[in-house]
Amino acid sequence: MEDFLQVGVISSTHGIKGEVKVFPTTDDVNRFKKMKEVYLDTGKEKIILHPESVKFFKQFVILKFKEFNNINEVEQYRNKSLLVDREHAVKLRKDEYFIADLIGLKVITDEDKILGTLKDVLQTDANDVYIVETEDGKEVLLPAIKECILNVDMEAGEVLVHVMDGLLD
Repeated sequence: MEDFLQVGVISSTHGIKGEVKVFPTTDDVNRFKKMKEVYLDTGKEKIILHPESVKFFKQFVILKFKEFNNINEVEQYRNKSLLVDREHAVKLRKDEYFIADLIGLKVITDEDKILGTLKDVLQTDANDVYIVETEDGKEVLLPAIKECILNVDMEAGEVLVHVMDGLLD
């Protein structure tokens, strides 16, 4: 399991006073209002930052951090990730999982056959779709619905699925 979870990516600077435009990668953008600290992944290290102000503009979050006061200090962090540690992650309800934790799980059918490895999760308006890579390199798309995803066992590292008719055609 990942120790840190991505909540956004700095897309550009905003103005000259050190604000950044962030593309959110979290389901709840309002969490930025309550955020006391966030980690900036520079690629070499993780720097703790403290949000000072939060605004919303179109699909972006505009953040001002206490640590930066001008455009020159933040320009170098374009395309860098903002992370939270698990302790400050959004609390999940029953049968909810972080995508980062699902990726890499072994997918097994209810007929006790290994289907493959969960490669990614596609988020759609209707429901999530699990992208499973089979052992021969093909992709299988499974809707993340009760009839198809029977059980997720994080400790065993497995997802038990029922392959509905037509999904493997």
